[in-house]
Amino acid sequence: QVQLVESGGGSVQPGGSLRLSCVASGSIFSTDVMGWYRQAPGKQRELVARITSGGTTNYADSVKGRFTISRDNAKATVYLQMNSLKPEDTAVYYCNVKGFYYNHRGYDAWGQGTQVTVSS
Repeated sequence: QVQLVESGGGSVQPGGSLRLSCVASGSIFSTDVMGWYRQAPGKQRELVARITSGGTTNYADSVKGRFTISRDNAKATVYLQMNSLKPEDTAVYYCNVKGFYYNHRGYDAWGQGTQVTVSS
């Protein structure tokens, strides 16, 4: 089993910053792709950003230039630095990790979600 523990959400004014963290633990051999998704009320869950174990990143167009995803492979942790936040960034943010267990089976795990609210 994979456990993902997220932290760093909260409330901030427009233009502010927040940093999300997600730590993966369990009997996992690899964390090939680590990413963040978000879901706003009444909307579908969407990809925000993801990063491979080699450091390749992808971002949603709406967050390019404002958000930065990074990871610490030794700590099995992924971060999302969010700057210049806008009210439309308000959502529940979910950590997602894809990889393999030591028994070679793949996994696709989700965190419990952390609320980010941007409001004046």
